[in-house]
Amino acid sequence: MIIGEIDGRVGRITLDRPEAHNALDQAAMRALRGMLDEWAARDDLRALVITGRGRSFCAGAALGDVAGQDWSDNPLTAACDALEAFPAPTIAALNGGVYGGGVELALAADFRIGVAGMRAFAPPARLGIHYEPAGIRRAVDRLGAQAARRMFLLAETFDAEALLAMGFLDRLVAAERLDAAAGEMTAALDGLAPLAVRGMKRTIRELSRGTLDAEAARARVAACFASADHAEGLAAQREKRPPRFEGR
Repeated sequence: MIIGEIDGRVGRITLDRPEAHNALDQAAMRALRGMLDEWAARDDLRALVITGRGRSFCAGAALGDVAGQDWSDNPLTAACDALEAFPAPTIAALNGGVYGGGVELALAADFRIGVAGMRAFAPPARLGIHYEPAGIRRAVDRLGAQAARRMFLLAETFDAEALLAMGFLDRLVAAERLDAAAGEMTAALDGLAPLAVRGMKRTIRELSRGTLDAEAARARVAACFASADHAEGLAAQREKRPPRFEGR
């Protein structure tokens, strides 16, 4: 149910189990993580899009797996960690509803584009489940502690407009515009200097988690100043033309 394709410098992962609202069993979670780990080793990707097929983006863990499997080593957390740590910017193109662990998967992406009429909620408190701390941390990091309280303690359902207002969504579009909106964002990313973008993504992630390696961050800054891409950016500005960045 995990379909991956690479088109030029953009990767695309599609959750393809629409009859179950793209709920993920443990095998699918591991397959998703494996694909992300494999693609993370590539230095040619400028962006990654993750989306779903059907009326929902993702309904989190398949219900049959929740009670019947060992969750001490949570494969959904591992997949979300891999998406969050992916070197290139990631976009969750939310084709519909986002439920349970699907909320965490969406929050693990750098950007989220939603569609009119979508909803999101996290139901663990309705089921007597304490959600994984890593997932709650992602919600606090992206949305703030109070929004996380509404999401996990109240098990509140948020409509598309509320998701946009609280910062869960970066953009809200009509359903028929979702692919075009994701394409516009990937095109913008593709036109930027990848060394700078990847380096700043890592710095932002480390700052938000309080794990910044200051020396490594300074090395990334110095590497960008010394790069051919920096020289190309200055030349393009002087010559009033679009830059042609090569990631070196």
